[in-house]
Amino acid sequence: MITIYGIPNCDTVKKARAWLADRGLEVAFHDFKKQGVPAELLPAWLAAFGRDKLVNRAGTTWRKLDDATRAGVVDDASATALMLAEPSLIKRPVVRWADGRWTLGFSAQTFEDGASCAPN
Repeated sequence: MITIYGIPNCDTVKKARAWLADRGLEVAFHDFKKQGVPAELLPAWLAAFGRDKLVNRAGTTWRKLDDATRAGVVDDASATALMLAEPSLIKRPVVRWADGRWTLGFSAQTFEDGASCAPN
């Protein structure tokens, strides 16, 4: 089973979900807004991607934060606390592929590689 973690109105998440649906792949969707950020998975995401990639510093949510909050993201613990408080800060989508790999964001090539491991 493929699981997508994100926010349903995010354009990148929409692209990823559409790409998978067009290929008839079974996908579970974890909505950060309704279900929250799965705190138990953040250590795995940080290990896989690093906080500099996982925390979306280019997005609107980051830009709306005050300078002290932005400057306070200095390690994984502070990044985790902020991502739990502000789920929109997490770069999206985070995808768990059927083979257990994690990917971040959407690219057709990465998804092609991941989908090749999905059962039909």
